[in-house]
Amino acid sequence: MLDVAILGTGGSMPMPNRGLASLLISYNGRKVLVDCGEGTQVSMRILGCGFKTIDAICITHWHGDHTVGLPGLLSTIGNSGRTDPLTIIGPKGIEKIVDGLRVIVPYLPYEINIVEDPKDSIIILSFKEKLILSTLELDHSAPCIGYKFYLKRNPKFDVEKAMKHNVPKSIWGKLQQGSEVEFKGVLYQPYMVLGEERKGIKLSYITDTRPIDTIHQFIKNSDLFICEGTYGDDLDIEKAIKNKHMTFTESAKLAKDGEVGELILTHFSPSMEEPELYINNAIKIFRNTKISHDRMVISLKFKE
Repeated sequence: MLDVAILGTGGSMPMPNRGLASLLISYNGRKVLVDCGEGTQVSMRILGCGFKTIDAICITHWHGDHTVGLPGLLSTIGNSGRTDPLTIIGPKGIEKIVDGLRVIVPYLPYEINIVEDPKDSIIILSFKEKLILSTLELDHSAPCIGYKFYLKRNPKFDVEKAMKHNVPKSIWGKLQQGSEVEFKGVLYQPYMVLGEERKGIKLSYITDTRPIDTIHQFIKNSDLFICEGTYGDDLDIEKAIKNKHMTFTESAKLAKDGEVGELILTHFSPSMEEPELYINNAIKIFRNTKISHDRMVISLKFKE
């Protein structure tokens, strides 16, 4: 099960009932944070999330509503007793931004590894299953990337296949995890015990951007698509174009074209006090649309 908590749903500035952009992904006791706007730590404390087990922080872009919470969070992670290295991933220029933000937290008990503008997929968490991260360059007023997370599901163990290949039972477990094993002079491969591939879990997160052509293929068949909906009213399209954001209608069209399972809208303009008033602009295009709220939690399960 992949647990997703939308910690903050606001854009530009925090509101009394709305923190700024942040998303927490939890799997098997470990965590990945996406963006870190003001209010991130508060939402984590309210939800009872631990800080020590955040292994990676993915930043979409360096605007303040996505990064200002970072110095305090890094300090709290240090105070939690973490000594293992932590990875920060972001677009081109993120290393300079992190260095600047760390002026007020120069001493941490753990190492920070920065991955700038990744072009290849990255295994970001690895257990029996692997959580694989991919990125997409977006169209915003600063270098910005979208994120896709795929929890790869291992094929079922095939007992008949294992018996057919005379695989010793003592090494079944290692082969099932994808490792080849040499045993008594014989090399055994995972395919000797594994059945057909099974569908994993795909989560896509897109903010801040205009609706460019490459997005719908990037998010294709996502179980959950979390997307910016800075403006709910279609009459705000000129603002959306000027500020390089999207309306609910534009986000819903991406969800429909990408054939996703569910769309959750987030990153609301402070001028939009009640996003729910505009939900029909999205639902008329993509029915399975929801409005996010701070500390909204979604659990994604493997499907047979």
